[in-house]
Amino acid sequence: MDLDPTLLARIQFAANISFHILFPTITIALGWVLLGFKLAYARTGQQKWMDAYFLFVKVFALSFAMGVVSGITMSFQFGTNWPGYMETVGNIAGPLLAYEVLTAFFLEAVFIGIMLFGFRKVPSWLHTIATFLVALGTTLSAFWILVLNSWMHTPVGFEMRDGVAHATDWLAIVFNPSMPYRLSHMLLASGLTVAFLLAGLSALRWLMGQRSPDVRAGLKTGVVMGALLIPVQIFAGDLHGLNTLEYQPQKVAAMEGNWETGGNVPLLLFALPDEQARENRFEIGIPSGASLILKHSADGEVPGLNDYVAEDGTPQHPPVAPVFFAFRVMIGVGVLMLLVAWYGTWQLRGGRQPKRPLLYALSAMTFSGWIATLAGWYTTEVGRQPWLVTGVLSTKEAISDVPGMVLFGSLGAYLAVYAALMVAYMATLVHLARKAGRPKDGGDVRAPFPMPGLSRAADATPAE
Repeated sequence: MDLDPTLLARIQFAANISFHILFPTITIALGWVLLGFKLAYARTGQQKWMDAYFLFVKVFALSFAMGVVSGITMSFQFGTNWPGYMETVGNIAGPLLAYEVLTAFFLEAVFIGIMLFGFRKVPSWLHTIATFLVALGTTLSAFWILVLNSWMHTPVGFEMRDGVAHATDWLAIVFNPSMPYRLSHMLLASGLTVAFLLAGLSALRWLMGQRSPDVRAGLKTGVVMGALLIPVQIFAGDLHGLNTLEYQPQKVAAMEGNWETGGNVPLLLFALPDEQARENRFEIGIPSGASLILKHSADGEVPGLNDYVAEDGTPQHPPVAPVFFAFRVMIGVGVLMLLVAWYGTWQLRGGRQPKRPLLYALSAMTFSGWIATLAGWYTTEVGRQPWLVTGVLSTKEAISDVPGMVLFGSLGAYLAVYAALMVAYMATLVHLARKAGRPKDGGDVRAPFPMPGLSRAADATPAE
């Protein structure tokens, strides 16, 4: 069987990063939500906020563990499948990854124990600080990873010597042209993912018959959080798109499915891109919509894919169909989030009870943030092809000589393990949601993870 090692290595890396990114997308924003719950409890003294904290800190712990474990395989692949990457740009990628470990992972690792197990062991203010530092650590981790990823899209601040990249300006590398847009877009995506996770699990608990105050607190927090963040994400996404148009016009051309450079380019709602014929079939679009969005003018010129073809006819742009459809999935899920979050905010106004259609919609959209995040990630990363580091290192130049059959076997093993882990993860979340509504029956009932040896007198001690 003829197996293309490059294609298999790309699929394997895509599978690994797709699985891994799901969990940091939750922990980045969930840490700040937990801090908000803790501060709300300190301010109001209402137990519902700590009950919500105790449930979702378990979700955080589970997601954090899954993220750490799945992230280990990412580093292995740099050496096994993509040796050319570190050989060429390791002088830049290595330090950035090290900064992520030194400033973020250690911070999380040191204080997450206090956050999870120290509620009755340390003063309340110290537990709150630990929660803050863990949240800060997850955000710093995202910062350094996105610095590296952004640099791969818009590389600056370096020079090539004998085929190896050497840093000449670390400030330029860190604050490369696409980093602010990519970072803000990802942080907002994490916020939306957590908003619908909060609302979805709370809606599921409500449908299970749980009516405790913390259920409503989690539900309303998630819905309002989503309603507030979506408009900001739309604005940030527009700025990100304009930045991409400036530095990666071929990616934008693939996103829009636009073949010829020109003005009055329609915003395609649906089409079937045909790369062989270099045209679209079954187009449904809004006249001049793409020109209006990208150039803020109906006759604004939008780049076309036919401008990125080598003399021998080889395309010098990303594969069109994956980028085109992934972009529309991201936008479609975002619009659905907007409608549901705004409808939910209106329905819950003034302390009103949620109605079943809203509860079912929120339950179904519990992981909608994951879908939008993956679709956006595919748009970004597939849209960089054929480059691994734009203009510096192509994907084919970085690949190892591992036989295709070996890659095929390891890919199958990864997919099987990831499928089992995902089923277990979702089942555990449902179990936690169901268990949260059961009567407490001993142990340290006011701590997220009960610790043996605590007295019942300690259980009755006020939290603040």
